[in-house]
Amino acid sequence: MPEFTLKGKIYNNPVELALDKIGGKWKMPILWRLKDRVWRYGELRKSLKKITYKMLTQQLRELEDDGFISRKVYPVVPPKVEYSITELGKTTIPVIEKLREWGMFIKEAN
Repeated sequence: MPEFTLKGKIYNNPVELALDKIGGKWKMPILWRLKDRVWRYGELRKSLKKITYKMLTQQLRELEDDGFISRKVYPVVPPKVEYSITELGKTTIPVIEKLREWGMFIKEAN
């Protein structure tokens, strides 16, 4: 497949694009949590025990910018922010499920 450009970034193939959008250590775990319910920032932070505040904020912003999650801010004190998965984000769940199955297979095989 010839390379292509999306939002000013050059990709060599669709797998590279997919990994750029949901790859890494934290994006899939965040999407996995949001698949069933709305989460607040603090809940996500507690659930993802080893993630830093800076990294969680960065990952949430990237997922929001790419349209995988939505962010709702309530005008209250202290601030209340909720995150939910979008329709586009829901399309990642079968991919994540397959990767989880494969990971379990590898784990059991060794």
